[in-house]
Amino acid sequence: MADKSKMQGEGDRESAKRYNEDTQDFVESGKVDDAAKKAGEGDKDEMERAEKAGKDRAKDEDPAVDRNHSKPTK
Repeated sequence: MADKSKMQGEGDRESAKRYNEDTQDFVESGKVDDAAKKAGEGDKDEMERAEKAGKDRAKDEDPAVDRNHSKPTK
């Protein structure tokens, strides 16, 4: 008979169980708020730069694009 492998592929129940237990332990440890604050510290500056870049591009009009909306599209 073939050897039963420990590899279970997608839907690995052992890994899912271990992940769920570890997640529950982390939540119960009371460290979630601190970890969330730490994870989001650099996000504000990055988001502001991305927003500015998006707004700067939105101001420009592509002269190659016909924006006459009074005529039907092809």
